[in-house]
Amino acid sequence: MTKQVLAKENVILNAKVSSKEEAIKKAGQLLVDGGYVDPSYVDKMFEREEITSTYMGNLIAIPHGTEDAKESVLASGISILQIPEAIDFGNGNEVKVVFGIAGKNNEHLEILSQIAILCSEMENVEKIVNAASEDELLALFSEVE
Repeated sequence: MTKQVLAKENVILNAKVSSKEEAIKKAGQLLVDGGYVDPSYVDKMFEREEITSTYMGNLIAIPHGTEDAKESVLASGISILQIPEAIDFGNGNEVKVVFGIAGKNNEHLEILSQIAILCSEMENVEKIVNAASEDELLALFSEVE
């Protein structure tokens, strides 16, 4: 059975995080808990962030591991933190949605493009930020796939 890339358990609504570091750690931990990555992947997410910010604009950040984190990925997965009380993701960039991603066999590129398509419209970002349930949030993604 193939693992669901985005499952209900991978979503935290109204996440209470006070920093970019805490958000990355939480998004990474969801991927670890879901069996998508080894714990070492979370360190690679922080390494990636040091190389270049994963802030994407439109209140979105997509932290993910570095190129050499591939062996830490067990299955492709996405975690989502909905952070209504925006956090500073560096340089004054406000973030309300953090997508933690891990891709097996270069699937991360496809995952990134799906997120980019969905979040390129501010209207969709607002729907994610205001989603009242995991199902409501996940439904937005089923329209993209």
